[in-house]
Amino acid sequence: MKGTAYLLIFDGLADWEPAHVLCEINKSGKFDVITAGFSRTPISTMAGLKLTPDLTIDNLNEAAASILILPGGDMWEKKSDERLKALLRRLHGRKVPIAAICAATLEIARAGLTHGVRHTSNAREYLQAMVPGYKDSDCYVDRLAVADRNIVTASGLGSVEFAREVIRQLHLYSEADTQIWFEMFKHGVIPASLSAK
Repeated sequence: MKGTAYLLIFDGLADWEPAHVLCEINKSGKFDVITAGFSRTPISTMAGLKLTPDLTIDNLNEAAASILILPGGDMWEKKSDERLKALLRRLHGRKVPIAAICAATLEIARAGLTHGVRHTSNAREYLQAMVPGYKDSDCYVDRLAVADRNIVTASGLGSVEFAREVIRQLHLYSEADTQIWFEMFKHGVIPASLSAK
């Protein structure tokens, strides 16, 4: 039975940030990719793509969730959502991986999921400035993406690193194949076995 990879969608989401990993998840055939919104109202991404959520966060099947992916977007700097924070805590309690990139890392911190968890964001100072009460700077790691205790966080500059960490969390490929994928998409290195074809 397939698991479900949920993607949160909302007006102004940074659509390129989860693109790499969504393609790999979908190609694997191991998961259904389902979009969840704050409502069923169609949204427009930062690039102007029109998307209609498959369901709302209130109707998300938590028992079937294999991961919840939160892309960045300006929304996170303007508001927080209590329903979403409660959902994040419940999923984390079930050991469901949660992956947040760029400004979406703010909601991870607001939900208290950075306590004792190695994490990153756009900068330590960014979290400190945007999240009143953020006291987890001792666990902040200055890297483009970090995975720890089922929480994946990434800088907005690290979409390929973000994808690599999610690929690892979901065991889409072996570690060797994951590294080959990363070298191709990050550095343009095509392995000899592929370039000879």
